[in-house]
Amino acid sequence: MALFAWVMMGLAIWHFTVFVPDHFWGGIVGAFLGALFGAVITGYVLSGFGLPSQDDTSVLTVLESVPGALLGLGAVYAIGLSRDRKDPTMMTPQRSSS
Repeated sequence: MALFAWVMMGLAIWHFTVFVPDHFWGGIVGAFLGALFGAVITGYVLSGFGLPSQDDTSVLTVLESVPGALLGLGAVYAIGLSRDRKDPTMMTPQRSSS
């Protein structure tokens, strides 16, 4: 149950990426994976490298995944932004001059 809660919190935080310019490595899918993996890894680490049972799952269990989702999104964004700066043609869509 805790794994489900961590994934859902990562998914919820991922929805806020629509308010950020799209410089994520891998686009919106990269942001999705960064949020999910960050949430699950941090939740797993903060729960003592174990999955709490259904009876041990609480609101705190869900909130453990928030920092990881944000760190995962930040990492994917930083990688994408550095790649965009190396290749400036990727930052703005190219339009045909017809």
